[in-house]
Order: sequence, then C-alpha cells, then structure tokens
Amino acid sequence: MTIRKVRHLPDTVLRGKAKRVSTIDKSIHKLIDDMIATMQQTNGVGLAAPQIGVPLQVVVLKIPEEKPLAIINPKIVKHSGEREVVEGCLSAPGYQGMVKRSTSVTVKGLNREGKEIRIKATDLMAQVLEHELDHLNGVLYIDHIESEDRLYKIEPETSDSEG
Repeated sequence: MTIRKVRHLPDTVLRGKAKRVSTIDKSIHKLIDDMIATMQQTNGVGLAAPQIGVPLQVVVLKIPEEKPLAIINPKIVKHSGEREVVEGCLSAPGYQGMVKRSTSVTVKGLNREGKEIRIKATDLMAQVLEHELDHLNGVLYIDHIESEDRLYKIEPETSDSEG
C-alpha cells in the first residue's frame, strides 16, 4: 500500500466528473488499498479517487468502530430528511462550514470483488457518503455553503503524540 498525495483546491482534478470503472482488476484493487492507507494516514473518514488525482468512481469510507469499506461506481438511489452539519475536507484544509445533508441515504454500487452492494445509512455514514459521492461529480462541500459567514477558518490541531 502506498500513501498518495491528497490534492487540494484549486487542482482541476477535483472539479472534473469521474469516469465509471469498467473492469475491476489488480489496478483497481491497488487503488482501493492505496486510498484506504491514505485515508487512514490523514485521519479522514472518507476519500474519493479524484482526491488523489485519479478520476474514477471509487470511494472508501472508515467510520469509527467499522472496517474500511470501498464502493465502486456508487450512486445515491434514495435520500430523505435534512439536517445541518459541520463539514471539512482533506482537499480544502484549514476550513470548515455548515452544510445541509440528508438524514438518510441509500447507495448502490459494487464492492472490490465486483458484487453489487446496497448501503442504507443514517447520520455520519449518510453524510460521508453524500460528501464523497459529491467528489465524483466535481462538487466540494464548500459549494453547498449558503453564505460566506457559514465557512470559517480552523486552526490546525497540534499534539505531542502525532507521528
């Protein structure tokens, strides 16, 4: 597994539409493994392939207490409710903002073996799925912020225990 460089705005790969994966082969398995390693290294809860410069429809997620999950060619097939949440993004470091997200979503896609999967999610998992799937369409959370006063600069966390 290789830690990949996370792309930051204004990198144009973040604004493009990702292509569907047509064949799940060793290169896609390596991409997924690298994405999981990169996500864990950066303490993210999700990562989309465009964030590491690969314009393919692949996302990985890691919710606390759960194993990492990869979804290929994901699509939201149902969403309901609305709530306001604070979001940040590895590709727009140093900022957070208030955005509206669904309270629940259903996503379908393929797992790393090519088997169709369907995920029903609420709360944090629903938020992460919407956030990461937005990346596949060139949309970032900052595009959902209704006004500039809803975006604010955050100070980087510092800790003696960081490696």
